[in-house]
Amino acid sequence: MDNYLQTKGRIFDIQRYSIHDGTGIRTIVFLKGCHLRCRWCCNPESQEYEIQNMTIGGKDKIVGEDVTVEEVMKTVMKDLPYYKRTNGGLTLSGGEFLNQPEFALALLRAAKANGITTAVETTSNADFKVIEKMLPYIDQYLMDIKHMDSNKHEKFTQSKNELLIENAMKISKSGLTELSIRVPVVPGFNDTPEEIRAIARYTKTLPNVKRMHLLPYHNFGYDKYIGLGRDYPMGSVPSPSNEKMNELLEIAKQESLVECQIGG
Repeated sequence: MDNYLQTKGRIFDIQRYSIHDGTGIRTIVFLKGCHLRCRWCCNPESQEYEIQNMTIGGKDKIVGEDVTVEEVMKTVMKDLPYYKRTNGGLTLSGGEFLNQPEFALALLRAAKANGITTAVETTSNADFKVIEKMLPYIDQYLMDIKHMDSNKHEKFTQSKNELLIENAMKISKSGLTELSIRVPVVPGFNDTPEEIRAIARYTKTLPNVKRMHLLPYHNFGYDKYIGLGRDYPMGSVPSPSNEKMNELLEIAKQESLVECQIGG
C-alpha cells in the first residue's frame, strides 16, 4: 500500500498567505537542509539539517520540526478557497527542498491529489534523476541562477555551478513545468552589467523559460546569524539601489527575450 501521506520530513517554518514564490496566495513550506552556503542567505537556519537553537528578539527558539505529509497538508488545506480564487497553492522552499526528495515528492503528490497547484523555489543542486521524478507534480519551477562563472559561484556559495546550469537546460527541455529563472543580485558578486548579461544570454538558450526575475540583495537575515552565534558573511554591504536594479533590468530585457521584472 502506498501510504505516502505518512512520509516524514524536517521543516523549519510554514508561511501562510504569501504572495511571493509563485502566483496567487500561497502557503510556503520551508524544508531544512542545503548543500550551498550562499554568503547572503537570508535563512541561515535552513542550511543545517539538524534541529537547532536560535535566539531571536531575546527569546530562544527551536528551529526544526519533524512532521508527516499528512500533518503539513492539514495546514495547507486551510486556505484552499484562497488558492482557487487567486491561482495560488503550495510552494516548497528551504533550504533546498531537493535535499529531502522523498518527503518533497510526497508533499507535491498530496497537493496535486487535492487539486492544489504547486511551485518550488530551488537551486536544482541534485542529480537530475531526483528532479525528473518530481516534474510531473510541479506547476511552477522557480530556479536560481546566481552566476555563470563557476569559480566565482564557488567562492560565494561553496559550490561549483556546472550541475545547476546543466539541470536548468534539462528541466527546460522537459516541457513538464513552467520554468522561471531568478537571479539574486548581490553587490560584489554578480551586480555588474556583464554578469547579468551573461545570465540573461544563457536564459535565452533555455527553450521553455517564461520569465526572469532580478531579486535585490537585502540583509534581512542578519539577526538570524547573530541568533545562531554566527558572523554575518556580508558584513555592511548595502542593498543595490533602485537605479542600479533598473539598469540591470534593462540589460536583462535586451538579452533574455522573456518577461523580466524586479522582485517576485
